[in-house]
Parts: sequence; C-alpha cells; structure tokens
Amino acid sequence: MSVSFDNTEIAFRYRSDKALKKAQYMFAFMGSPAATQMGIGLTKLAFKISLPISGIIKKTVFQLFCGGETLAEAAQTAAMLHKYNIGVALDYGVEGKSTEADFDAAVPEFIKAIDYAAAQPNIPFIPIKITGFARFDLLEKIHNKKELDETEQQEWNNVWTRIESICKRAHEKSIRILVDAEESWIQDPIDDLTNAMMARFNQEKAIVFNTFQMYLHTSLPYLKKSLQIAEEQGFILGAKIVRGAYMEKERARANAMGYLSPVQPNKKSTDNDYDVAVKYCIDNIDRIHTFIGTHNEESCYKAIKLMQEKGIAPGDDRVYFSQLYGMSDNISFNLSDAGYNCCKYLPYGPVKDVMPYLMRRAQENTSVAGQTGRELSLINKEVLRRRGQ
Repeated sequence: MSVSFDNTEIAFRYRSDKALKKAQYMFAFMGSPAATQMGIGLTKLAFKISLPISGIIKKTVFQLFCGGETLAEAAQTAAMLHKYNIGVALDYGVEGKSTEADFDAAVPEFIKAIDYAAAQPNIPFIPIKITGFARFDLLEKIHNKKELDETEQQEWNNVWTRIESICKRAHEKSIRILVDAEESWIQDPIDDLTNAMMARFNQEKAIVFNTFQMYLHTSLPYLKKSLQIAEEQGFILGAKIVRGAYMEKERARANAMGYLSPVQPNKKSTDNDYDVAVKYCIDNIDRIHTFIGTHNEESCYKAIKLMQEKGIAPGDDRVYFSQLYGMSDNISFNLSDAGYNCCKYLPYGPVKDVMPYLMRRAQENTSVAGQTGRELSLINKEVLRRRGQ
C-alpha cells in the first residue's frame, strides 16, 4: 500500500476545527525565532518570580505537545490516539531532579506507568532518561573513568537498582523501555547500563532499547559495535534511531573547551548516517528490533521502501515509526492508515516540571530548517480543505 504524507484529511482528522486553529496559531508563533526566544525568556522569569502562568501554558504550548499533567490525563489522550491506531510512548517528562530522594520517588511513577500500559492495547513503549535516576555529575565522573569514592559508588549502585527494577517490571509486563541518549560526555555509563539491561531482558525479544543519536559521527560505528556485543552475549538489540536533541549544546561545549566537536560536519552527513543506520537495522531485522524516531519524510519513505523490498509486513512488530506528539501528524497518521506501526512520544507531568521539554520543542521548531514552515503549511492546507476551498 502506498503512503502519502501530503494527505491532510487523514493527518488532522483527530483535531477539531478549534484545535486545528490553535495549532495554526502556535506554529505561526514558533515561526518567529525572536518571538520564541522572548516567550521562553518571559516564561523562565515568570516561574522564577512565581507568577501564576501555569494555566496559560497548559492551554497553549503544553496542550499542543503534552498528553496531560497526570497519568489519568495522558491516558485520555492515548485513548483518543488509539481510535486512529496510533500507539503511544508514554513519557513521564519530569526533568532536572538531583537528590537521591527525588530519584527514588521517580521509580514508582514509572512502575505505575508500565502497569497501566500493560493493561492498554496501544501503549507499547515507556521512555526513560538515566538522568532522571542519577546525578549528572556522577555520570560525567564515570564517563571520564575517574575513581568513585564510597558514597558515589553507593549512588551508582542505587542507579542500577532503580533501572533494573523498572526493566524487570517491563519484562514481566512485556512493555518496551526506550532509554534516551543524553549528552556525549555522560553517555558511556548510560550505554554500559543499557547494554547490561538488554543482556538480561532481551533474550526473546527487544524489551530494552538503546538510543543512537546520528548527529554524532561516532553513532553509526557504535550501532555496529552494539550488534556485535549483542551477538557475543546472545541478546536481541533494541535500537532507537534518532537524529538527536543536544546538537547546539554539544557544539558550544566543544568550542568552549577547545576539543574537536563530536557533531557531524553538516546536516547531509547526519541524514546519510541516519538512513544508513535504519538500513543496517532493517537488514538485520532478525537480530535488531528498530524504533525509527524521525520527523524527516524522506527517511520514512526510504524505510518503507526497504521494508517492501525485503517483504517485511507493515505491521511487523520488530519495526516501529515514531514522532513527537503535536508534530508531524502528516507522517504518523498516514503511516498508521497504511498499516505501519506508529506511535507518538507522549510526555506528561506537571506543567512546571515539563517546561525544559516544552522549551526544547519550541526551540526545535524554530531552529530546524523548514520544520515550522512544513507544519504550518499542512495545517493551512487542511483549514482551507475544511472550508471547501
């Protein structure tokens, strides 16, 4: 079955006229870098001086990109998406915590999300960030191969216990865990921990997925090394392939500290490595289960073509496509309509706690060439179609 990402009737059929107009306004706003930066600055200031702006944010950018403040609210959004055969990666989007008590408190929230997902037909994935369970400085120290003192070693042991308990429950409930990639200077312990969890829980199918950010020139070689590790240790590799989320921060740090940037020299190199990585995964479908996270239409078309050439059914459980909630509905809903496995990354959590996520989404739509323009043009097209023009 052919797929077209230009079909706006399918893409936006879940949005009422009012919701579509609100999205039109928000993407028009994000089309202005100056307005976006000003909005982010004012929001940070408002929270700093305790102005009551959560309600305004919840009705605007939060509503566009998040599933709700609570699991119950996110469940309603997930149920709505299920009507259109869209799955959900249910993401408890709280960030920026730093104490052992905070990290311990996060575990039952994820266990609760896993248990809820297991009782639903369309929540196959739960994403986690290791920095939601470990201090950033601790991960950086381990990455730099510095010796831990007794207290730090206990902290690291606690991190393993937290992640293991989450992955164990996910394995018991057959829910898949997406371990997010983070900054390159803390990534080694994240990879080591994730590989250990895959070795334990990915014996029959991929329950735990590592994330490969293809804007890093080291990611494609590491993907191939990861398959080698999986083969040597006898587990199935779960591979979430993304372009990545920390590019500007990576470049700025490399420039400030005077080392060679780990970022690809240009977008073309990133795009090439991305498509090569997806092909590598699909070529090895018996040993790699793949989560294709992208808003790039061309990459999706290439993946579809590869699946068709290899006789892989659109609904094969070993391949999933994914986009962020509130973005690239033209990809998600048209893929799902054609029978491909597709899910939305659906963050939820208190407005203030998910602000770092929302700010990244606003900045991404402003900085990624053509992203906001493409979103807005499709929405405009659908508005006109509904008017009969």
